[in-house]
Amino acid sequence: MRPAGKIAPLGWMVDGPACAVLAALGAGGAPARFVGGCVRDAILGRPVKDIDIATPEPPQRVMQLLQGAGIRAVPTGIDHGTVTAVLDGAHFEITTLRHDVETFGRHARVSFTDDWAADASRRDFTINALFCDADGTIFDPAGGLADLKAGRVRFVGDASERIREDVLRLLRFFRFHAFYGTPPPDAEALAACRARAPGLARLSAERVWSELRRILLAPDPAAILALMADHRVLGHVLGEATRLDRLAALVRIEEACGRAGDAILHLAAVMDVDGAAAATLARRLRMANAETRRLVALAAPATRLTPALDGRARRVALYRLGGALFADLALLGWADSAAGADAPAWRALAAAADGWTPVSLPVAGRDAVALGVPRGPEVGRLLGEVEDWWVAQDFAPDRAACLAKLKELARGVRGG
Repeated sequence: MRPAGKIAPLGWMVDGPACAVLAALGAGGAPARFVGGCVRDAILGRPVKDIDIATPEPPQRVMQLLQGAGIRAVPTGIDHGTVTAVLDGAHFEITTLRHDVETFGRHARVSFTDDWAADASRRDFTINALFCDADGTIFDPAGGLADLKAGRVRFVGDASERIREDVLRLLRFFRFHAFYGTPPPDAEALAACRARAPGLARLSAERVWSELRRILLAPDPAAILALMADHRVLGHVLGEATRLDRLAALVRIEEACGRAGDAILHLAAVMDVDGAAAATLARRLRMANAETRRLVALAAPATRLTPALDGRARRVALYRLGGALFADLALLGWADSAAGADAPAWRALAAAADGWTPVSLPVAGRDAVALGVPRGPEVGRLLGEVEDWWVAQDFAPDRAACLAKLKELARGVRGG
């Protein structure tokens, strides 16, 4: 395999844990190279996250080489050629070069090889089939460099066959196009995605949500969801996504306000559903409990926020909702309005949470018990009445005043 180009080696290639792991593997005499996303992002000058390594050495030999260099080796998928090296708290996935003998959905029976091109041929996209030596020399058996330069996300080999092997690649195509592609999308890939879309039903809910979460965080998530809808893919995973216009407006607002995108907020923006439907979607996607609660709260807010709320009403809403939910609902309301990204009144409402200091009711259950109220539901009811009174007074009464109010209410309970 001939070199296809070279980049200036980055710091992590020549020093630190990644360099040490590569050197340990190279001590066996066979070349070890960085592969996949870390190479792709290094070429583009983007931040590199996970660093993966490929080698022709068989997995048991990889274990020996790592352990011989004092590096912890974990056999995370040794039957499929994968070992994880752990050094200085960093994890590196090392995979023996291989080719698929037979595929079973997301699994495959593999055969190890020393052929770098054969290994590249089993990967999903050409831009993920790039290899790199520690000195920055690039190897490109699948044509990924030209695709990367052109902003083209293209399957390695036959697109339909790649998706048949693993239907998750269908969603990954749209995600990678969202982050690395420029219009127009690869026609062969789109045709294959459209034809294979019914197969998405075989995917686990967790994997679907994992990909959707990343798509929702794309630079222009509304555009990529629209592309999925145009090619009859979106309905198989997120039929509730009917408000692409609101999502697009929200992203423009976030950019104007310097706010980072948020997957749950984006999901709430793209749907027009009530709390029950939001909860049903969350169960279907097997979302985490915290994600579910937040999505339901956004879909069915206890308070509707508008710039018309005066200062006191805003303080009450901030107390009842909490600062984070208040800000999210303000952004959603802004996106749903016709105000556009430059709207001082909406901007002020969304920023109200930034300067808000949370307050707490100055009395608690133990104060009611000390006043002779029996433990149980009555304590909660009385505290609720005190809280409503305190909120109605714009949070002004201090602890002494709240205790006096609680005592007044407790007297009625004891008298009964």
